[in-house]
Amino acid sequence: MNFNASNNPLLEPFYTPFNSIPFAQIRPIDFEPAIEQSIQAAKEEIQLIVDNEAEPTFANTLIALERAGKRLHIIASTFFNLHSAETNDELQQAAQKISPLMAAYGNDIILNEKLFARVKIVYETVDRQLLTIEDIRLLDKTYADFTRNGALLTDEQKTRLRKIDQELSELKVQFSQNILQETNAFMLHLKQEEELDGIPVSIREMAAEEAAKRHLTGWVFTLHHPSYVPFMKYAQNRELRERMYLAAASKAFQANKYNNTANIKHIVALRQERAALLGYQHHAEFVLQERMAGSAARVEQFLQTLLFQAKPFAEREIAALKTLAEQDGIAVIMPYDHAYYAEKLREQRYDFSEEALRPYFSLQQVIEAAFQVANKLYGLTFMLRCDIPTYHDEVSVYEVLEGGKHKALLYTDWHPRSGKRAGAWMTSFRGQYRIGDQNVRPHVSIVCNFSRPTADIPSLLTFSEVTTLFHEFGHALHGILADTVYESLSGTHVFWDFVELPSQFMENYCYESELLNVFAKHYHTGESLPETECAKIIESANFMEGYQTLRQLGFGLLDMAYHTNQLTDLDDVESFENKAIAATQLYPHVQGTAQSPSFSHIFPGGYAAGYYSYKWAEVLDADAFAYFKEQGIFNPVCAEKFKHLLSQGGTIDPMELYTAFRGRKPENEALLTRAGLTD
Repeated sequence: MNFNASNNPLLEPFYTPFNSIPFAQIRPIDFEPAIEQSIQAAKEEIQLIVDNEAEPTFANTLIALERAGKRLHIIASTFFNLHSAETNDELQQAAQKISPLMAAYGNDIILNEKLFARVKIVYETVDRQLLTIEDIRLLDKTYADFTRNGALLTDEQKTRLRKIDQELSELKVQFSQNILQETNAFMLHLKQEEELDGIPVSIREMAAEEAAKRHLTGWVFTLHHPSYVPFMKYAQNRELRERMYLAAASKAFQANKYNNTANIKHIVALRQERAALLGYQHHAEFVLQERMAGSAARVEQFLQTLLFQAKPFAEREIAALKTLAEQDGIAVIMPYDHAYYAEKLREQRYDFSEEALRPYFSLQQVIEAAFQVANKLYGLTFMLRCDIPTYHDEVSVYEVLEGGKHKALLYTDWHPRSGKRAGAWMTSFRGQYRIGDQNVRPHVSIVCNFSRPTADIPSLLTFSEVTTLFHEFGHALHGILADTVYESLSGTHVFWDFVELPSQFMENYCYESELLNVFAKHYHTGESLPETECAKIIESANFMEGYQTLRQLGFGLLDMAYHTNQLTDLDDVESFENKAIAATQLYPHVQGTAQSPSFSHIFPGGYAAGYYSYKWAEVLDADAFAYFKEQGIFNPVCAEKFKHLLSQGGTIDPMELYTAFRGRKPENEALLTRAGLTD
């Protein structure tokens, strides 16, 4: 391809503050040629390592390999972040080409025999006493990456591995795009005011604005989280709740071109074939070799133990909901009744309504509260910067400072758009690493889907959305506080069942009156949330915890079923799913619905054979926060130790890192107590 690099801002120096991404200058058509040229440049860097006639050393092989392709990494990260947060037809088409290119590039490195030969020599001959702990971690990780991913295969096997990885990259893109299409395609258009019975005024106003935006009269509800969730909680009309539920639960599972069932079977089959090719029994064995859990058997035991402990509590919770539903003449309570009656029960039991408390949780106040926690714990401050380019007008950028010195950039993107996938996540445009005396600081991003402000009212969060913001901010802090030599070991580059510890740890602060009393203020009057309401939030922290635990365990069991070679050609996805999660189900199944076709975490996402890690990390975060509760939730000694844990990334085995922080290995009791799963 003939392309003039001077026309492409991605291939030029970024003349922006902190070398941030020059979004305003970038066009969708810039990405494919930039990635092609950057791949070629990275390959040339690799070739220099291979052609080096000097004896392989840690410096001329491992460090040189670690530093190769830095520009490519930044461009690719930018592209895939945009594809998730602000996509369009051009970016979606580009993704179908770029994903296979990146997969092929990865294989070009791992399957390069001469490169692996040099790595192997260093691995086998280097005097480890001359290396730092982080150097040794990089060496072991790099060698394992090669041997686990095909370096020891025959040429024929390598060819097949390349083909598998190319197909998987294409299927993952298609899977995600199908979900986005289905999410955007559905709307529930209501024209009669009585159909809105039970729905709070603020939610009605949002729905009216959505209708007006579509040039319609009445009210429009969608499958986007800020619309779907409150509708299911408050709409009295059961038939409409059922319609919304069916649309959400059959997403990418309908008889159209966006159906993901074939993609599921293909992805699972390819992952199984890949694992077998590499000498593993199944994909879960391959994945779990580099996880704290270690094996599929241990994950299964962990999930089943929690299931045994939580199920009696969950059954009691659902029995209470059934009693409420019977009062409304409902003989058989269904999944589309759950949120509605759970909210009724919460209001009845605690005199507590998430919707009624929204005015006390304006988005800006919650952001400032999260910043305040980071300041008290880690000495960080956040300064809004209006001179740093963003990819959308709604995105804000903060410079993170420590002791008045630059620490990181934090991008925040809070509201749903047609080009943004559902959910909430943290990601990065640039990682942290050190080279010589220079400490290259990270550029991280939080992306969520919270309710938009209206003409008169700021964005107001439910309390569950408050915890979501703190969760993603915890991930961001993991990236912001990174302080390692090598980018591949920095920040969130840790074992997948350890990565949720920092995020889930932060959620705990949302339930502390010491913090709630400071930031929960009515957006209009400035009045603080009454002490009685703070107490209700804390008291209701365990509400429906049994049900929520079983729901998470169901996802974990389903994930493991797919990735332990249990799916056969004869299975249909719906039946397979029902069988895998049967022990966790508390409601009758609705025919024609399935979670799998929109299960982004495990199919296009990085949680394949790893969804259990949410519950695994809960053990860690509950145990960690119990330590803070003993010493004081802002205790400076505890905070400094936890800050060190966050800063080390993947340079130390996570269990060693946790034990150094806590003084012992984690124990389950704190989680069971916090969750109220003990009698």
